[in-house]
Amino acid sequence: MGMYVFKQEDAEDFAKAQGIHTFQRQNELVFEVCPYCKAKHKDDKNKFSLDLNTGRFHCFRASCNANGNMITLSKDFNFSLGADVDQYYRHVRSFRNISNHPKPEPKPAAVKYMESRGISEEVTNRYNLTVRKDDEKILVFPFYDENDRLQFIKYRNTEFNKEKGGSKEWCEKDCKPILFGMNHCDPEACDTLTLTEGQADSLSLTEAGIPNAVSVPIGANGFTWVPHCWDFMHKFKTLIVFGDYEHDHMTLLSEMAVRFDGTVKHVRTEDYKGCKDANEILLKYGKKALIDAVDNAEVVAHPQIKSLLDVQRVDLTKLEKFSSGFKWLDGMLGGFYMGQLIIITGERGEGKSTLASQFATRAVSAGYNVFCYSGELMDWFFRAWFDSQVAGPKWINSIKEKDTGYVEYNINAEVMPYIERWYGGKVYVYDKDALSEREEYTLPQTIETAIKQYGCRVVIVDNLMTAMVDDVSQNENRQQTVFVNALVTLAKRYDALIFLIAHPKKKDGFKSGFDNDDISGSGNITNLADVVLRYAKAKGKDVPADSSIRDLSIHKNRLTGRISSVGRRLYFEPSSKRISETDGYFGWEIGWENMDPEYRQMELTMLTKDDSKWEPAPENGELPFD
Repeated sequence: MGMYVFKQEDAEDFAKAQGIHTFQRQNELVFEVCPYCKAKHKDDKNKFSLDLNTGRFHCFRASCNANGNMITLSKDFNFSLGADVDQYYRHVRSFRNISNHPKPEPKPAAVKYMESRGISEEVTNRYNLTVRKDDEKILVFPFYDENDRLQFIKYRNTEFNKEKGGSKEWCEKDCKPILFGMNHCDPEACDTLTLTEGQADSLSLTEAGIPNAVSVPIGANGFTWVPHCWDFMHKFKTLIVFGDYEHDHMTLLSEMAVRFDGTVKHVRTEDYKGCKDANEILLKYGKKALIDAVDNAEVVAHPQIKSLLDVQRVDLTKLEKFSSGFKWLDGMLGGFYMGQLIIITGERGEGKSTLASQFATRAVSAGYNVFCYSGELMDWFFRAWFDSQVAGPKWINSIKEKDTGYVEYNINAEVMPYIERWYGGKVYVYDKDALSEREEYTLPQTIETAIKQYGCRVVIVDNLMTAMVDDVSQNENRQQTVFVNALVTLAKRYDALIFLIAHPKKKDGFKSGFDNDDISGSGNITNLADVVLRYAKAKGKDVPADSSIRDLSIHKNRLTGRISSVGRRLYFEPSSKRISETDGYFGWEIGWENMDPEYRQMELTMLTKDDSKWEPAPENGELPFD
């Protein structure tokens, strides 16, 4: 039998089964009609919504006010959550009706034994503890529900001897398992429930004056009581687990941390004082020790939640980063910080890929290995543009056809060995030709391998639409969210920097300007990103329609918060494919030039040659690399 864990698909399937349309708004699923009162959704005061994080639902119509969770919906509408879950939560088994039995009168033997365990006669009488008529050494614990109806009876052999055999504890056959002490709990007076394993333990807490103390019916591993006490437990906001503690393990805690919807706390290890349970603490250290143990209970540690004080302080001035190559952009962002996902957007054909490629040259210059994925360009084409950006205009020949005036470029062959030696073993590309042999690997898995095995801490993904693999079980926006979230996870996990190129939506003729919602696809794309850059064709009376001048703007900057929708103007040099914030300046060196002393001699030789073939290229604005 299976314990239920909420899944969004269950809520959606329930709505479909009821014939109710839904829509998602942030982390809630809103039903157009309440399945209980049938009221139609009009506004937030008259809506039925389900929290997609917890599975809890609520009808906000005052006259309805239906609330609960998926288990409640399953029971109320006979909706299946799977055979195992149904068997666990929707019992069809009938239990013996023992509620008409009169409350037993406590007997001296019961009082005497409980006093030996530190429990007073007053508490023994209040909880109706007694012994069997036929055997006074058998203690009887009657279990009453919150309505004071007898549902379960448990027996304990007070003279149990392991060597003699027999059973230490057992229960009455075919009775409904519930928590011991429910009828003495008042959630309105105190919204905290304390749960122990043994009845002597919960009675020890009661003896110490701790309210709402209950214990499980059949030991630490039996949870058949949960569905019968579900509504009762959720009348409390906080659950304190005071299980038995042995071998560095507390019973009940792991299960209840999952099952209880409110705040779950546990008694601290040091407050057990070397004892096994609450009753032993009472006997050795008294009531005050139990009160302190409950008062000092701590919230159950979640693997993904920690105190802010446990977070290591980081000096932002010492975070690992490298220069973008643009003084203005570094002034706004502080540089490119490792561990970030940076989105580059802009219209098709405006040079996003060229900009990303130049960022890659800057990464190599700063000492980082780079992995590049391009879903549209052939690998040889990518290399041609990357090589040109590395070389710079000084080492590129321009060849103009006399008949057509068409200008072609090639890198001077004498410098290619230096360039190849500089980035060899540092820059890697996605091999699309091998896709059929490796189709079992997703792109995020391939990127993770590039990071782990090839040391590529800077990654370029060009672009979002070509990078995703179609999954017919998910809609496109969902696929995008999953994919981008995978990139964010890789960036954070490996302290890598990932650039993701994403196209904008088709332009709305009535809208001017740009914001993050204009990026095509799921709104989660920009929500997940650390930085959003837009690289777009410059506009203005001084800019020709066919110009290659661009504007770079910042529309999100999570780390420093500095953004600029106006941006800064950038210029393009066709021969080297380089982009600069200074018009006419494209000749910066990036590192390969200083690898070998022979280079400087070659440079001097080249500069004395006839440079008539180094004809400046026309400003034609064509950017095929996008």
